[in-house]
Amino acid sequence: MNRREALSAVGILLGGTVVGSAAFLEGCNSGGQKAAGLPLDPDTLNLLNEIADTILPTTPKSPGAKAANVATFMNTMVIDCYEERDQKIFLEGIDQLQTACQIKFNSSFMDSTPEQRTSLLIELDHEQKSYSKLRKKEDPAHYFRMMKELAILGYFSSEIGCTQALRYEAVPGRYEGCVPYQPGEKAWATA
Repeated sequence: MNRREALSAVGILLGGTVVGSAAFLEGCNSGGQKAAGLPLDPDTLNLLNEIADTILPTTPKSPGAKAANVATFMNTMVIDCYEERDQKIFLEGIDQLQTACQIKFNSSFMDSTPEQRTSLLIELDHEQKSYSKLRKKEDPAHYFRMMKELAILGYFSSEIGCTQALRYEAVPGRYEGCVPYQPGEKAWATA
């Protein structure tokens, strides 16, 4: 599977295309323009790790997104692969998420309980899905969709995601076009 197929698979998993995928497939060259506020500071990286860990939490079988430090991946992708317009949307989205949390729970995301965090992110996910259904091609992407896509892509391309959340075989054996699948089994990672 090449990068284009992998990115398409993630897009299908998310119900659409990945924001910034054109730049990603063209070698992640955003043209050198960076929005003010990039690279992200350590507090913002911690926040993004907590957001990603709420989306992909630790389970008995695998560590969560924070253990994979997906915030560093998110930071790199936003800087290297997003156009300046999308960078600004992503950065403004971090503030919008914090404001939404403050309004809903009278606390910052970092000071909220895990249940509150989950509730807020579910609400934002419904919001972005509704927005995406009505979105015209020239309209900007929703910030939470960007965060969610980057969290998922970062986690499942990390060592932890590939080797502990997915089944991974560094040097696979022969090709088998049809392999039995049992419900509940982990999916295979590809290298």
